[in-house]
Amino acid sequence: MPPAVLVLGISVFALGTSEFMLAGLLQPIARDLHVSIPKAGLLVSAFAVGMVVGAPVLAAATLRLPRRLTLITLLALFALGQVAGALAPTYGVLFASRIVSALACAGFWAVGAAVAVSLVPVTARARAMAVMIGGLSTANILGVPAGSLLGQHAGWRSAFWAVAALSALALAGVIALVPRTDPAKGAERPRLRRELGIYRDKQVWFNVVTIALNAAAVFAVFSYLGPFLTEVSGLPEHRLPTVLALFGAGGLIGTVIGGRISDGHLLGTIYGGIAASACALALLALLARSPVAAVGLALLLGVTAFMTAPALNARMFNEADAAPTLAGATTTSSFNIGNTMGPWLGGLVISAGWGYQAVAWTGAALAAAGVGTTALASLTRRRDRRRRALSLDCPAAAPASVGAAAPRP
Repeated sequence: MPPAVLVLGISVFALGTSEFMLAGLLQPIARDLHVSIPKAGLLVSAFAVGMVVGAPVLAAATLRLPRRLTLITLLALFALGQVAGALAPTYGVLFASRIVSALACAGFWAVGAAVAVSLVPVTARARAMAVMIGGLSTANILGVPAGSLLGQHAGWRSAFWAVAALSALALAGVIALVPRTDPAKGAERPRLRRELGIYRDKQVWFNVVTIALNAAAVFAVFSYLGPFLTEVSGLPEHRLPTVLALFGAGGLIGTVIGGRISDGHLLGTIYGGIAASACALALLALLARSPVAAVGLALLLGVTAFMTAPALNARMFNEADAAPTLAGATTTSSFNIGNTMGPWLGGLVISAGWGYQAVAWTGAALAAAGVGTTALASLTRRRDRRRRALSLDCPAAAPASVGAAAPRP
């Protein structure tokens, strides 16, 4: 991989640490700011909503700007958002800081993904995306547990300060290693209308729904994994960083596997990964009261959830090859629609009094639906190909008339 792709993966480590570390900080944040656990969980949704909105909006707004300058600006804004979160005096201010950070994170993901795939051959797109997603997996192995540990021993605000420092280091790497690029001119100049044309493709929308369902399935459980393990499985709270690290280790394993096999087996990886997530979530619901089973299934869920990510990213870029910036933005938004929907649905289930095990059942149902949309996309593609083949084999006859031109295929 080019060094620029590697430094983008390192940057994503900082972004991912901020996005996911709240799974281990919900309880101290709720206690300090005097809010309920479901309300604290909405901070996860706030970040995801900012990602959903920010990715396409910022991708469109910066379409004709130099990509390196855009990455630098967004990463600096993200670092400032972490500082604001660390200083937040109230829940409302913390909520707003999460949205601002998410907007910057979304734009960075969208532009960064476009830069990553532009630096490698088409046949290595999944591997390039695996490097970026690997930063996210590593954030779950190191960043999220470290944030949880800091939250327990130095206060939850210290975790935000640590991410601000990580962001500053990532910013230095981007400045040093991402190549300067001038905006394309003439026929190659990016045009918003042309890029928006990807949304006329049914396969793009199938991929959006599949990505959102897959992410919602995982985040419905992951956002409440801390209280799930302490209140249902009986794990002591000081063990949470270890379990979160195991989830992240599973994510890194899954990312490596997905990056290796996705370029050659795209749909098979998507089918297998989402189906395996559905099984892991169902087993988690059934075996939730066993600490050993719950910890093992958290590791397995990390593997299955992240194994599909390179394939889902590569599939979107393949379907929307003429619009790489909006393809990256659409993928980012799709994942975060799921990241918004999952914690929201999980909070509804908990508030209804159905317990944390019902959250795992909800995740399993969402993953099963993701398998269904993948199958529907495949059937639709085959049907469309058959129709095109028939239209070429059997051209419509031209009306017979004097002087009429011969029919053409």
